[in-house]
Amino acid sequence: MFNKGLLDTLQALGDERGGTSVSGIHSAPVMAQGSLPTAEDVRRAAARLASAPAPAQCVLTPLLSSPALDEACEGARVWVKAECLQRGGSFKYRGALHALLRLREAGRDGRGVVAFSSGNHAAALARAGADLGVNVKVVMPDDAPAAKVEAARRAGAHLVFYSRSRGESREELGAEIARVEGRELVKPFDDPEVIAGQGTCGLEIARQLKESFPGGTVPGRVVAVVPASGGGLVAGVSLALREAFGEEGVDVWCAEPRGLDDHARSLAVPGREARLANPDGAEGAKTTLCDALMAPQPGEITWQVNRATLAGGLAVSDDEALDAVGAALAHLKLVLEPGGAAALAAAMGPESRKRMLGSSHAPVAALVVVASGGNIDPAVLALALDRLQRGRSS
Repeated sequence: MFNKGLLDTLQALGDERGGTSVSGIHSAPVMAQGSLPTAEDVRRAAARLASAPAPAQCVLTPLLSSPALDEACEGARVWVKAECLQRGGSFKYRGALHALLRLREAGRDGRGVVAFSSGNHAAALARAGADLGVNVKVVMPDDAPAAKVEAARRAGAHLVFYSRSRGESREELGAEIARVEGRELVKPFDDPEVIAGQGTCGLEIARQLKESFPGGTVPGRVVAVVPASGGGLVAGVSLALREAFGEEGVDVWCAEPRGLDDHARSLAVPGREARLANPDGAEGAKTTLCDALMAPQPGEITWQVNRATLAGGLAVSDDEALDAVGAALAHLKLVLEPGGAAALAAAMGPESRKRMLGSSHAPVAALVVVASGGNIDPAVLALALDRLQRGRSS
C-alpha cells in the first residue's frame, strides 16, 4: 500500500533534483541520537512514509488560501498548510509514524515504546502504535487538556501522569520506564528520525506552493512561519524548504507564545550560541493557552538545525492566538488549537508580519503559515468564538 500524495511529492522532487526513490530506503541504519538530520533524511522519510502499510498512512494535507485572510494580513498572499487535518489532529503523526517504522526496520519495537508529551505527540504515537501493532506508554502532565488525554487513551496508549507544578521531570520518568520495561524512548522533538518525519510537511508545502503558480515557479521569495515548542517541526520544515527553494529563496521563522519564546530569545543572542531556557526555568512555570508550545527550551538537536536555518523568532499573546483561531474558522473553516494557530497569529500581527516581510531581500510572493494542530478543548474554542463574535459586532 502506498500513499499517493507522498509518492507524487517524491516524484516531483526527483524530477527537480534527482530525489529519493521508494526502493532501497530500508537499508539505512537508524540515525544515532545526537546526529543531525539533513534534507536527504527528510526525503528518505517521505519515501518511507509513502510505503507504510495501511492503515498507517499520513494524509496529504491541503495548502489553503483565502482572499479574506489576505485582507486580514493587509494584502500579503497567505497560504495555510492545514496540518490540523493530519491523522490525530496534528503534524505529530508524521514524526511518530516515521520513528516507529525505523524502529521496526531495526527490530527494536517488540517490547513497545514510551514517550513524554503534553498531548499531541502522545495521541500521534498512540495512533501510530495502534496502526502498526506497537505497544505505547505515554508520560503526560496531569494538567494536559482533557481532549488530548482522551485522544491518547482512545488510541490505546497506557498513560502515566506527572506534575508540572511540583517540578517533576517527564524526561526522567520516561527514561526510567524505558530502562525498567525495556521500551524504546521516542522523544517528541529531539530525535533525528522524528525531525525527518516532521520535515515531510515542508516537502509537501514546496510542491503544493509551486503548483499554485503558473509554470510551477514561485515568482519571488517565500516566507514561512511555523509554530515552535521544542523545535522539531520547524527544523524539519526549514531543511525541506531551503532544499526546495534554495537558501536565498526562502526565509523560515518560528512562532511561540509570549513569555515562552525561548527560540526567539536564543536566536537573538549574538552568534546564536545560546540555547536559553524559559525565564522561570521549569516547564509550566508560565501558563499559556498554547499548551502545545510549552517546552522549556529548544532541543539540543533541533537547536543545532534551527540556529543555522531560521531567520528569527516571533512571540504571540494568548489573545492573538485566540483571534487566529477565530480567523481560521471564519475564513478557512478550519478548527485550530491556540498553539496550532500561533504561526497564523504571527502572520496577522502587524509588527511581526512587518518583521518577516521587511527582512526579505527580494519581493515576497508567498507568506506560508503552518497550522500545526486542531486538538482544542471546547471551552477554549468558546473563548475564541466569543472574541470573533465581539469583533464582528464592534
